[in-house]
Amino acid sequence: MPDSSSFRDSTQIVLPRHALDGLGDRFHDRFTVTVVEDDGYYRIIGSPVEIKAASDFLARNGVAVA
Repeated sequence: MPDSSSFRDSTQIVLPRHALDGLGDRFHDRFTVTVVEDDGYYRIIGSPVEIKAASDFLARNGVAVA
């Protein structure tokens, strides 16, 4: 049986709040995700396809995504 953390990793991105500075509107308009503020971090939650696309977008715009 697959480990649940592998599913979580493919359906969410966790970033410090400042990481989306300057990208907020373009990011929210482009992707169908839920962004939850959680103790100084943003938790971006979506389908694996949306998370992959969002991750690629963030990387192209200089945001380090692990």
